[in-house]
Amino acid sequence: MSLYMMIGLIGLSYIVIFGGMALIRREGLSTRFAIESLCITAIFTILAYFTAIQIHPVLFLILLYLVTLRARIISDLGVMVARRGNFVQAERIYNLASHLWPDQTSELIIKINLATLLLQKKQLDESISMFTEVLSEANKPFLGVKYEAAAHYNLGVAHLRNNDSSRAMVEFNNVLDTWPASLYARRASEALERLHKKPAQPIDDTPSDS
Repeated sequence: MSLYMMIGLIGLSYIVIFGGMALIRREGLSTRFAIESLCITAIFTILAYFTAIQIHPVLFLILLYLVTLRARIISDLGVMVARRGNFVQAERIYNLASHLWPDQTSELIIKINLATLLLQKKQLDESISMFTEVLSEANKPFLGVKYEAAAHYNLGVAHLRNNDSSRAMVEFNNVLDTWPASLYARRASEALERLHKKPAQPIDDTPSDS
């Protein structure tokens, strides 16, 4: 198989596979992701066919991945930095990711990470506001069960720290409805059990990374 045909096949397979994975995760199909992938594939296919410029198929796949998922990759880097307690640097990284023209789903994921950062910084009102905003947009497009469950759980933690146990219980129950088999659901169940049995008992209200 010639190089230009291989690059074209890799590009199309990439779109189909990642698009299918998005459906499995219950995320919306990203038009921007498909267009960007097609444009990059077309450019390198044309270069391979008409010029002496060649690129190894593996390098092309890596490049395709880095370009089309740039915002999520940078956002994940911010999560790693936030885990180390460097909140200022993490916020800068999230802001950078938000300026890399993310698609709608990636934009919501970045907002969840920012809201979690605000929770870690004990800026409860701002965190609650951002989580609420994200969840109100979760179906436009679908956010995906992982991030939706994370948002509900961390919103519950924020309400709990804000001494609003009734709203916390609502969000913890929403976690169970969203993704019953997840780690978020297990932690939400434990929090609910403690709230029902002994309201005065300390509860593990550590926010979870998304």
